[in-house]
Amino acid sequence: MGERAKEWLLAAGAGAAVGALSVATVMNLLSRSKRREGYVRKLLESNGVAAGSGNARSSRHLGAVGNSDLLSDEVVSEQLTRNIQFFGMDSQKKVTESYVVVIGLGGVGSHAASMLLRSGVGRLLLVDFDQVSLSSLNRHAVATRDDVGTPKALCLKKHFSMIYPECQIDARVQLYDPSSEAEILSGQPDFVLDCIDNIDTKVALLAACVRRGLKVLSAMGAGARADPTRIRVADLRESSNDPLSRSVRYRLKKEHGIEGGIPVVFSLEKPKAKLLPFQASKEEETPSDYQIVPGFRVRIIPVLGTIPAIFGQVMASYVATQLAGLDFQTEPVVNLDLDHYRVLHQRLIEHEELIYGTAEQVLVDAEEVMYVVKELWRGRSARDQNQKDTGRKMWRSVNELMLVRWDKSKPAGVSNLILLKFSEADAHESTTLDHVKEEEPEFYSMVSRVLKRAEVEFAL
Repeated sequence: MGERAKEWLLAAGAGAAVGALSVATVMNLLSRSKRREGYVRKLLESNGVAAGSGNARSSRHLGAVGNSDLLSDEVVSEQLTRNIQFFGMDSQKKVTESYVVVIGLGGVGSHAASMLLRSGVGRLLLVDFDQVSLSSLNRHAVATRDDVGTPKALCLKKHFSMIYPECQIDARVQLYDPSSEAEILSGQPDFVLDCIDNIDTKVALLAACVRRGLKVLSAMGAGARADPTRIRVADLRESSNDPLSRSVRYRLKKEHGIEGGIPVVFSLEKPKAKLLPFQASKEEETPSDYQIVPGFRVRIIPVLGTIPAIFGQVMASYVATQLAGLDFQTEPVVNLDLDHYRVLHQRLIEHEELIYGTAEQVLVDAEEVMYVVKELWRGRSARDQNQKDTGRKMWRSVNELMLVRWDKSKPAGVSNLILLKFSEADAHESTTLDHVKEEEPEFYSMVSRVLKRAEVEFAL
């Protein structure tokens, strides 16, 4: 047999082997895909989706979460692989075992719930009394024209069950009010998301969460805004330029004695538009004729759909990281410009010259002063860091504040500066760290922890 013929035979044999291997691989993939398809179909049916169930409640028992082993499943772990890589397996497991309640499923709530689902939250309670309308499609996370007229809670459950069927989803077509508090907030949820746009219901929900000791994140006004760069997460006391925040603060304090301690998502942007007036189709009609629920607004808030969507995404990110135990510092709301930080920098230099005879050991410039004042001390005296003392008591100028060394034996660098009022600075200069540690151990530990953050972030 010639060399050419041998080469052809060898090539044909190799091709047959590769072909057989390829066929086996494809068949294996198809078999795997088919197994997954059957697995997912079974889960969909258990959630009442494929069977066309219209029941507002999941067919599953809502007692114990029972999702501790979800990440051991091949499909789930592959779907959540990017989250696992980001958080780590143990932290992602915390998310998967969590139970979150989302109340209000419009532009904000639908996006928040959607991303919590995609983040792997194992159990969701979705609550809203309203239906999907054509005008809500500009901002809703998953609704289509086919969903118009469907209760928002059931709409989300239908779509969610096709995205992450392992999640235990309880969808309730229900209005939250004091009479439904016990039913909706029972079961010790790990987080409650307030995405309600009615002030009476919002205040009642927030007050109930505080009273029950539940973690809650509240969305303030997302309508009539356009600038995504002004969206913030902060304590309710710190929210500004938002009429809804102002009203909620007032009502919570007056009716429930609650002055702060509730994180909120809000926009620093002033509303770009006002409520559109009610227009009746007949002379004898009144706004109350159009209310789905008594007391709810019927006037229309102009909404750029992207902004409530971003609000919801911010809420989901905040809650997911909290559930996973990933600590991060939200950007403080401190309304100062660079000139204010230059004043504080110059004041530090003058103080160093007065106390130490020279400013040679001042190792910060104005921009680093901004970091210390804004990021570390959040625009307040180190002795005024209590969460209840935010917002309304935040300083509006630099007239009574200055930076001083924490440890007088070390230079005035980013990891050794504290912000104090003038009188507090004088008292600090006249004492020692050992005395502070002995007499005020909690304050000492708090300052040490904050300054350690600067060491880490500046790699000192």
